[in-house]
Amino acid sequence: MTAPGTAGTAPARATGTAVVTGLGVVAPNGLGVAEYWAATLRGESGIGRITRFDPAPYSAQLAGEVTLDTASRLPSRLLPQTDRMTQLALIAAEEALADAGADPRQLADYATGVVTAASAGGFEFGQRELEALWSKGGAYVSAYQSFAWFYPVNSGQISIRHGMRGPGSTLVAEQAGGLDAIAKARRHVRDGTALMLAGGVDGSLCPWSWVCMIRSGRVSPVTEPSRAYLPFDLDVTGHVPGEGGALLVVEDPGEARQRGVDRIYGVVAGHAATFDPQPGSGREPGLRRAIELALRDARLSVAEVDVVFADAAGVAALDRVEVDTLATVFGPRAVPVTAPKTMTGRLLGGGAALDVATALLSLRDSVIPPTIHIDRPAFAEAIDLVGSEPREATLTNALVLARGQGGFNSAMVLRRPA
Repeated sequence: MTAPGTAGTAPARATGTAVVTGLGVVAPNGLGVAEYWAATLRGESGIGRITRFDPAPYSAQLAGEVTLDTASRLPSRLLPQTDRMTQLALIAAEEALADAGADPRQLADYATGVVTAASAGGFEFGQRELEALWSKGGAYVSAYQSFAWFYPVNSGQISIRHGMRGPGSTLVAEQAGGLDAIAKARRHVRDGTALMLAGGVDGSLCPWSWVCMIRSGRVSPVTEPSRAYLPFDLDVTGHVPGEGGALLVVEDPGEARQRGVDRIYGVVAGHAATFDPQPGSGREPGLRRAIELALRDARLSVAEVDVVFADAAGVAALDRVEVDTLATVFGPRAVPVTAPKTMTGRLLGGGAALDVATALLSLRDSVIPPTIHIDRPAFAEAIDLVGSEPREATLTNALVLARGQGGFNSAMVLRRPA
């Protein structure tokens, strides 16, 4: 097996540090890094009434949909074998690699790998094939159903398309999975893999999956887009689901320099994941411990965190847990808190990865993106929530938080490159 590094050259020595050199974004309010970031700073929302099926019979009718004809961006042979979430992931992967100036096929065998997050898999593809089974019979079910529905399919399709034959896996922790996937990529880089593609692009906007999400009791029934997803607000009613996310190129800085990279978005400085205790146990939720362990991993004090990208569940009880945790760890109103996902909705396994991309852009440009539509803050005495306008600030370290339904907690510290 060829050692990691550029084919035909000696591999760079691993430093134990993992940096982000490329970003690929597909979001309801913007496609590509530049479009998404500009829309986010303008406070533009991508949340609206569902268009891909008639939502009228359902108790929730809003979602963050990505406006993109994937057929215009992908080879025709891939379309019949992939769910829409995989098509979006392939587009994000291509953009991230191009942004990093990386061609995995030009690197050594097994020097590159893929780790993605997923919540369930290709529900939309699965519903279509089940309808064919029920209405026409088994002979009409696509053979691609055998893998198109499967939650690791994004990792598999990306690795095949780009020849990324090194470590490959998928993490399932709902919203928290995006951070965990990036952290796992960091471990692979520290272990000697030259370059990893990591993050999450997710989505499940079809009647079958919609019923499942509504049953959680956490989806907002409000039909006015500007009033549906209001985390940390007195009028909170639940969250709005969405599709999309981000994929990041994570690599060793020595390997990046050897490839001629002269632009680094940031350093993945710390991470921790925890699990909530059994409900009714009387024990503290695991979010605080995740934050403290991530800061310890990054060797930072609480005073060195310049901004927090909140999980922002949009459920009153869960928002209270997050606010109390932040006030306990940092002190009341001690650090700016933002939730740009109010413009996209919660993107399942893709949401936290998009928050990481957003945080890196925030560090780059020294500006904190807004949290829109929060007209009646419920916790003004406890957190310094950035409002409807972006806030300029001196930023060195950002903390990104994510919680997944079922008790998952994840925290990641990002550092601006020196």
